Amino acid sequence: MHLLTFLPLLYCVGILTLAYTQTSNFTSSATSAGKVCILQNSFEPGFIAEGDYMIAGIFPLHYNQEMPDLNCTYKPPPVKCNGFDPRAFRWAQTMRLAVEEVNQNLELLPNYTLGYKIFDSCAYPLTAQRAAMAIVNGMSEDDSPMCSGASPLLAVIGESGSAESIVVSRILQPFRIPMISYFSSCACFTDRTKYPTFFRVIPNDDYQVKAIAQLLVRFNWTWVGVVRGDHEYGRFAAQGLMRELQGTSVCVAYQEMIPLLYNQQRALKIMQVMRSSLARVVVVFSAEGEMTPFLRDYMKQNITGIQWVASEAWVTASVFTGKEYYPYLGGTVGFGIRKGYISRLSNYLETVNPQRYPNNMLLPPCSGQESPLKQHSAYLNTSSPRVAYNVYKAVYAIAHSLHNLLMCQPGSGPFKNQSCAQSDNVLPWQLQYYLQEVKFIIAGEEVTFDLKGDSTPYYDIINWQRGTSGNTEFVNVGLFDGTKPAGEELVIQEDMIMWAGDQMSVCSASCLPGSRKAVRRGEPVCCFDCVPCDNGKISNQTNAIECTFCPEDFWSNKDRTACISKKVEFLAYDSLGIALTVISVVGACLTIVVLAVFFYHRNTAIVRINNSELSFFILFALTLCFLCSLVFIGEPTLWSCMLRHTVFSITFSLCISCILGKTLVVLAAFTATRPGENIMKWLGPKQQRAIIFSCTLVQVVICGAWLIDAHPYPSRNTKYERSKIILECSVGSSLAFWCVLGYIGLQACLCFVLAFLARKLPGNFNEAKFITFSMLIFCAVWLAFIPAYISSPGNYADAVESFAILASSFGLLFCLFAPKCYIILLKPEKNTKQHLMGKEKK
Repeated sequence: MHLLTFLPLLYCVGILTLAYTQTSNFTSSATSAGKVCILQNSFEPGFIAEGDYMIAGIFPLHYNQEMPDLNCTYKPPPVKCNGFDPRAFRWAQTMRLAVEEVNQNLELLPNYTLGYKIFDSCAYPLTAQRAAMAIVNGMSEDDSPMCSGASPLLAVIGESGSAESIVVSRILQPFRIPMISYFSSCACFTDRTKYPTFFRVIPNDDYQVKAIAQLLVRFNWTWVGVVRGDHEYGRFAAQGLMRELQGTSVCVAYQEMIPLLYNQQRALKIMQVMRSSLARVVVVFSAEGEMTPFLRDYMKQNITGIQWVASEAWVTASVFTGKEYYPYLGGTVGFGIRKGYISRLSNYLETVNPQRYPNNMLLPPCSGQESPLKQHSAYLNTSSPRVAYNVYKAVYAIAHSLHNLLMCQPGSGPFKNQSCAQSDNVLPWQLQYYLQEVKFIIAGEEVTFDLKGDSTPYYDIINWQRGTSGNTEFVNVGLFDGTKPAGEELVIQEDMIMWAGDQMSVCSASCLPGSRKAVRRGEPVCCFDCVPCDNGKISNQTNAIECTFCPEDFWSNKDRTACISKKVEFLAYDSLGIALTVISVVGACLTIVVLAVFFYHRNTAIVRINNSELSFFILFALTLCFLCSLVFIGEPTLWSCMLRHTVFSITFSLCISCILGKTLVVLAAFTATRPGENIMKWLGPKQQRAIIFSCTLVQVVICGAWLIDAHPYPSRNTKYERSKIILECSVGSSLAFWCVLGYIGLQACLCFVLAFLARKLPGNFNEAKFITFSMLIFCAVWLAFIPAYISSPGNYADAVESFAILASSFGLLFCLFAPKCYIILLKPEKNTKQHLMGKEKK
């Protein structure tokens, strides 16, 4: 509240002096005190009724105010109240009805009556403060002697707004006068050190903001705006909502404040924010008085499509039930005070005669026979009393507490160690203690207060729907019961709700399964981008924060919504495997055919000259080389893995050893023709077999050591391609693997060198040339194999090795035996010793 609003109080110092002298020892002379305490202004109540015990009521009978000119050059006039509120007037009449019922009740306060003073707060803290000052001054400020003693007032029923209640409570606190509010829900009142005499029959706002937060989460409204009034009620409620929304998926797009003294320019800025924001849901913590001018300007701006979430302060305000409001406010959802039942209220309101109050400023000068004006029709609306029911309960709470106090028995109740109150000397603080322990049932509801002065947290969920006549009707679509366990408080009948329009109110559209939320830097967590899950990760829920990894043997599907078993790959009998198998079998068959040809023509010159025994050994070894490639096809097992490299290395070593033996024989045979040379005696059949055996034995020893130390084994490769499981054979020992290949390479190089040295020896059929070509092809194939093998995973590595085996085998087969088969089968006339030795006659 602005400091300037308190300036008129400088002229009310007499009232402040009077208030504090009532609690002091200034009782010696009322006449002398009266000369000091001079009222500068009077503030008369709207309604007065005398009784044995006095209570007061403060109601916002007007919802707007006009501030006086505060130039400090003359005495400012009082605040001018505008906008008569028939709803609040009904609350005041409900208080009067309740007091009359108590006075007529023979069982409640027998032989005693209640009186009352009712003031208008004008829905403004300054006017409420003036009313509180007037309350403690007695029945009438003008007629009461000044400083004559304590006020006979026992309790106050009020106020409506939390800001007004704070002011009134602080003024009444030094006098220890209890106050029961019927509509102030600010959570700040739970602080018993600041408001020890405050009670209320409306739930604490902590429960309301909890209910609103659950409502927002329930309907997935993740991007909302908040508008509040410029007072404690709005501030505490907004803070409580922000606290409740922490840890949820709901974010606040903006938070705006309606000025306490309405400012149209400021209101238009708020409306511009609402119009431009993506938030289609707006939560409002404000009073009816502030909302009335705001909504009028809102309708002039023709803003539609907003889903309003109203607080209890205005969700049942009848001033907004007109036809003109529905296009802009229809579908509003909010939490209203629990509806009650007051049997005599309707008849009582209809019989109120303004002529009974000729000097009041609250009622127009009527005869009492006229019908209420259309804009005041809310006065007679008693179909669902809510705030009026709270006023009704508050009066009965005071009556029951006072009854218990007057019927007190020594040694019982709150004053177990003190004497009970005397009927002619009941003090407000005594009534306060009995209010703390009061418990009674009214209209089927148990009324009681907890240690903080709060009542049972219960709300009706209200939806604004179009009535048959086009006006707005408040339809109950659910409830919130704060006494229920967590998660069970909110009960909503969604099929009964009529919405304002599109129910989507989000900053970013929901991320579908298969993606995750990526928060935008510098923006609230509700504003995010949807990022597809990486390979191997999934999200199977909407708005996932993180994508989760699939288990080791599983992979994400195409949509990244589920984990499926990884595809298992190996060199199977598919198109590639079948092709390699066919080539392998064809190569083995060709080798067998060549073997058969050589065996059939074993006595011919070309077979005998080329050492038929070594040729048969080579053909046998080549057959095994062709067939060993089949071991690389199929799912790897322990035995197949051990056989792959060992069989391949031993068969190729046998083949190269045979070729090495033949190369030595060729080289020795031609050098033996020189005089004095007798090398052939060292390369007889036995020596040739010994060379082949010893060279092959070295490879066998290497393979044996390999199998004993770290043999190959089947493995599951998931690193090269994470979406697949590649079944392959791990070599076990890389050193042994490369030793095997290195030994075969050494043998091939030795053969190549020896054959190259014998390439120019005489004769029409120099086999050394063919051995040279075969070794060139062999070495080229295996030199190309090394980088291809290293860079190829799994089944492709097996295919590369199998292809290298077949290619080198075919190279050896064709280079060594194709020329011989050509002569044997197609040029038999050249299959003579003379022709082969180059000695035939020309």
